[in-house]
Amino acid sequence: MLVKTYAAAVQGISATMITIEVSASKGIQFFIVGLPDIAVRESHERIISALQVNGLKFPRSRIVINMAPADIRKEGSAYDLPLAIGILATDESNGMKTELLEQYLLMGELSLDGSLQPIKGALPIAIKAREEGFKGFILPHHNAREAAVVNNLDVYGAANIMEVIDFFCGKQTLTPTIVNTREEFYARQHQFDYDFSEVRGQESVKRALEVAAAGGHNIIMIGPPGSGKSMLAKRLPSILPPFSLQEALETTKIHSVAGKVEKNTSLLAQRPFRSPHHTISDVAMVGGGTFPQPGEISLAHNGVLFLDELPEFNRSVLEVLRQPLEDRRINISRARFAVDYPASFMLVASMNPCPCGYYNHPDRPCLCPPGTVQKYMNRISGPLLDRIDIQIEIVPVPFEKISEQQPAEPSAAVRERVIRAREIQNNRFAGCNTYCNAQMNSRQLHQYAVPDKEGLLQLKNAMLQFNLSARAYDRILKVARTIADLEGAENIRPPHLAEAINYRNLDRESWGS
Repeated sequence: MLVKTYAAAVQGISATMITIEVSASKGIQFFIVGLPDIAVRESHERIISALQVNGLKFPRSRIVINMAPADIRKEGSAYDLPLAIGILATDESNGMKTELLEQYLLMGELSLDGSLQPIKGALPIAIKAREEGFKGFILPHHNAREAAVVNNLDVYGAANIMEVIDFFCGKQTLTPTIVNTREEFYARQHQFDYDFSEVRGQESVKRALEVAAAGGHNIIMIGPPGSGKSMLAKRLPSILPPFSLQEALETTKIHSVAGKVEKNTSLLAQRPFRSPHHTISDVAMVGGGTFPQPGEISLAHNGVLFLDELPEFNRSVLEVLRQPLEDRRINISRARFAVDYPASFMLVASMNPCPCGYYNHPDRPCLCPPGTVQKYMNRISGPLLDRIDIQIEIVPVPFEKISEQQPAEPSAAVRERVIRAREIQNNRFAGCNTYCNAQMNSRQLHQYAVPDKEGLLQLKNAMLQFNLSARAYDRILKVARTIADLEGAENIRPPHLAEAINYRNLDRESWGS
């Protein structure tokens, strides 16, 4: 007897249909073909145990399983459920309605007692199931809300294999999981653990973060230990524009593939904030590996990638960021596979100004020998710094500011200004593949960020006075355009340029010398 069940394999952030063909004939043997990995082959023992514990017998037949298409490698334990159901369905005495199997896609890892364990990639698999015209998708109940985001598809969460068997035997029905996606999504968009109202002082830095959020600019903060760099960075997501449904869906797909979606969670409602340790490897940063997984830059898609103590990162790890910062995608090519992950993130970095941490400190002297500051800065390559629009120094907060009881401006007020500035940019770049000022190309820069004669003279004097590099020119204009948008100004004026010039600290020839 031949029975077919249906599953899916995740490649990149998309899914591919897998047809599991189970043939039973006379004999007592078990074969599984179709390029399965070790985890798939081991499913045989898990299935036997799960059936025995629940009072069922593994069919005493010669069973051959083919997982088609055979040229795609099948990885992981999520195929346990469709394999088990297919094997049981070959025995007509079990009473399974094989015609129902064609209408449902099945995924789930089996424990030895038959309970279903969570899987990775539930959301892209659900999207694929709807595209292929399946009536429903049966998976572990832990992933049900994640998959239920997809409309026009019945999603059933099961706790153990017996619920699935009884469903296909017609003995009981499963309750579909229904999620009011829009209601839940918008209800959780304004819930943050950190708020700018908790920050005392540092008004100039908060202003720089507001400009960075409004234009999508990358930013680096330089300051001594304890000056508040990490504290400020953690509050940046609270002033970023809220997710659109499309952005939330795309970001959730990436986290789903990586297995980072929390239990009983549907769509991500807040922009991701990823903060990897400086010991991270190249592969963990960009993605890939033996079993391809998204890296930190893709997990930060549509959100923030925060690199604390930037010079402490391995040089090769920092260099792999250069291409994704420009292309906003990462293509991983290996001998056996090639995957493409989105990586449109906002880079936020922080660092001490020198090894001892007190260069340019107003009160404490720097103990580093001559030349050490510049050597420390050279750990970060010029091409990477070239992609960071805003470079700002932080000084410690004086006691008078720390002891203030009056709360500072809340994140909600700053966020409103950022949203208004982003709306201006959305209208400006309508129809283009550009979403914020930081992504402007040269043509758009000359069209939308042209200063007047007074502004050009001011910019020329600044470049001569501070000996700014040529690469700083475009960055200053982009940031000035964002500052003008925050004010609602149509044209870039000298005050906008003056503020933007002030955000190029590390480009000044005198810095660190």
